[in-house]
Amino acid sequence: MGASNLDLSGTVLAMVGGDRREQEIARRAALTGATVRAFGFPWPDAGIDGVEHAPDARVALDGARFALFPIPGIAKDGGLFAPVLAPQRIIPDADMLSVMAPNAHIILGDADDGLNAAAEQCGIGLHEYEGDVRLMLLRGPAIIEGAIKVIVENTERTIHDGHVCVVGQGTIGTLLTRTLVLLGAHTYVAARNPVQRAAAHALGAQALPLEELPELAGKLDVVLSTVPAPVVGPDVIGRLPAHALVVDLAAPPGGADLAAAEARGLTAVWARGLGGRAPVTVGASQWSGIAERIAAILAEGS
Repeated sequence: MGASNLDLSGTVLAMVGGDRREQEIARRAALTGATVRAFGFPWPDAGIDGVEHAPDARVALDGARFALFPIPGIAKDGGLFAPVLAPQRIIPDADMLSVMAPNAHIILGDADDGLNAAAEQCGIGLHEYEGDVRLMLLRGPAIIEGAIKVIVENTERTIHDGHVCVVGQGTIGTLLTRTLVLLGAHTYVAARNPVQRAAAHALGAQALPLEELPELAGKLDVVLSTVPAPVVGPDVIGRLPAHALVVDLAAPPGGADLAAAEARGLTAVWARGLGGRAPVTVGASQWSGIAERIAAILAEGS
């Protein structure tokens, strides 16, 4: 059975948390014939054909063979990404997961230690796709458009002729660097990997080792971190100009010390879930990866 003709008739599939992308994922999941229950993302007034709006996460998960959790990651308190519920949190602990069907599976962007432990305790398989480069590239344009929107809305200077540094040169960092160069920014890239720095140079950016970032900080208008590790700390933030914008694009735990930036009076934004800027496009691409994983699980008979 391939992902394109996935038949989940008689299977319960739960969706917990997320944003408007999950509306499109739920719609496509229902087309497989699955019984789809959803909780924790924005619910459209007209509903979603074939999808039941559950009253809470536990009801959504009850008897589910598959559960889909969001890709933007889990917060430091263990809560799933679910902005529509804030400040309420969904903590997928062992008690909550225990209601799933035997031999159940959870598919999500990236699990934390708490979810790993809870899934192991309940005998649930975890399947992460945050590192799937193909899916990252498919949703990359929406993330880049969202990042540009964050810069425009939080600065009083143009990107053109501004001094902007991208920290990290993975998939999203590379797309962001290319876009900033094309927009006419004085674009800098701080990265540990010399090959990535060479690639950034080829795109038209000025590349430097990560340890040289504090020396550069004093001339920057915007710093964008794409690294999910503490790389933009007080040594950098303490040297930024008073008008500088600090944007963290990384999944939890993030890469920029936003608290230190705010303490200095800088504008600081943790821009999680930017793929939600184009929910239909990105939801469709995410579902393609999810469907492939479900098909593989079923093919293995697990």
